[in-house]
Amino acid sequence: MRDGPLDMRMDPTRGQSAAEWLQTAEEADIAWVLKTYGEERFAKRIARAIVERNREQPMTRTKELAEVVAAATPVKDKFKHPATRTFQAVRIWVNSELEEIEQALKSSLNVLAPGGRLSIISFHSLEDRIVKRFMRENSRGPQVPAGLPMTEEQLKKTGWPSAASTRQVNAGRRRGG
Repeated sequence: MRDGPLDMRMDPTRGQSAAEWLQTAEEADIAWVLKTYGEERFAKRIARAIVERNREQPMTRTKELAEVVAAATPVKDKFKHPATRTFQAVRIWVNSELEEIEQALKSSLNVLAPGGRLSIISFHSLEDRIVKRFMRENSRGPQVPAGLPMTEEQLKKTGWPSAASTRQVNAGRRRGG
């Protein structure tokens, strides 16, 4: 496992680092973030361990957080590190990632030319739900009372979501993506 500063910000000049947030946040707030953004079933237990550890010695390194989470997690998954969901949740929270996605999607309506195409890649179920809701809401057209003339929908669905082929995935790995 690699170690580094417990920061997680996409832009280190904006907002609190992960370490700063974890040191100042209430246990209930940490648990909510872990449950909401990490879909972590042991969120309360992990949040308690984080707060207790920060009382003793504030965490400043990623390895420290990973160790605290691993010790607080009763069930181990042999395919995934126990801190994976915690890191995802904290990163999403610190960067306001879901709000950024929602804003980018809304902004796309203002710049997309009529007949243009919008392609969206999501990396996990939280992002996927936001994208699907946005597409559903904006491909129906406005909801107006019966009898009024309908306006054309802003987006038109052209197909189903697709996944990368094995060849595309392997090509991305070779490039470091």
